[in-house]
Amino acid sequence: MRVLHFYKTFGPDQFGGVEMFIRHLTDATAAQGYQNTVLSLADEPLPPQQTPSYRMYQSRQNLNLARTGFSWSAFADFARLAQEADVIHYHYPWPFMDLVHLAKGLRKPSVVTYHSDIVRQKVLLQVYRPLMHAFLGRVDAIAATSPNYLQSSTVLRRYQDKAQAIPIGLAQSLYPEPDAAAVADLRRRYGERFFLFVGVQRYYKGLHYLLEAMKASPWPLLIVGAGPLEQELMRVAARLQLTNVHFLGSVDEQDKVNLMQACYSVVFPSHLRSEAFGIGLLEGAMFGKPLICCEIGTGTSFINLHGTTGIVVPPMDAGALRLAMQTLWDNPNLAQRYGEAARTRYLDVFTAQSLGQAYSELYTQVVSRHK
Repeated sequence: MRVLHFYKTFGPDQFGGVEMFIRHLTDATAAQGYQNTVLSLADEPLPPQQTPSYRMYQSRQNLNLARTGFSWSAFADFARLAQEADVIHYHYPWPFMDLVHLAKGLRKPSVVTYHSDIVRQKVLLQVYRPLMHAFLGRVDAIAATSPNYLQSSTVLRRYQDKAQAIPIGLAQSLYPEPDAAAVADLRRRYGERFFLFVGVQRYYKGLHYLLEAMKASPWPLLIVGAGPLEQELMRVAARLQLTNVHFLGSVDEQDKVNLMQACYSVVFPSHLRSEAFGIGLLEGAMFGKPLICCEIGTGTSFINLHGTTGIVVPPMDAGALRLAMQTLWDNPNLAQRYGEAARTRYLDVFTAQSLGQAYSELYTQVVSRHK
């Protein structure tokens, strides 16, 4: 079966949450014999590329407005690639994608992975809403990334008849092996035990509350990743005199794996529903680390089960974050038990093999209905 994936960004050096999802899904379905093509936009398109898991095409982006890319050439590129496909797999939200589907969808079987509600752009959402519902109403099937999100999204309640939950899964084989020498060096440099956050530093990540929780705390915290709030957060840390908070900036996949292996616990303080799942949190579970996150009605508290794989606290509550970190720090046996349970939950629920199997069944269903 041939599947065309359509999303606003995708490339060899892009590791955002949706890009990683596409990478792991195409790897899993390619192992089942699927032929995957990924079409995205780029300011300077790369030549078409072929990997063992997918073919990659990029259309030239002409405009980007409110983090939404637009491209004239994408209409023709999409129509040509869609003609070859058995299923079109859209990755929501991206309003331009809705336009392309309604103009060039070719009445092909279609699946949408619903990665997130539109949370921040409330005014633009009012303008976009009719297009959104025209698009979601016309596709054949919708998959949310967790049952928590399926239940809590007001948009998805309208489409319960064709919506289901398929949790994101990761293939550990796509990650490099930890470097034992580098892991030992990290522990020498930052301490045998340290907390770790990995992610883009955006408005919904809750890092201001995490820094507040670190006031007068004895334990080290490493913050990995860049983003629009990086400099502001560094100034906050300096003002609070947080000498045990270390900003490492962007790191490559090898360094990220080494950090995951070396850390004591993964902290994920996202406080708004814009954090629909939490790949960094799931990576912590994959590496068998005890987890701390906030209850925001999304995939974070589906990955991290309170009292089983870690601790879930109310959002925007620095005191609760601090207490959770203190609890793990003071109880190594409890932290170890949570970490082992997190690893078991990853293997039971969140592998790429499970992800690929679930989407394979969904593709088959929508194709069969069209026939």
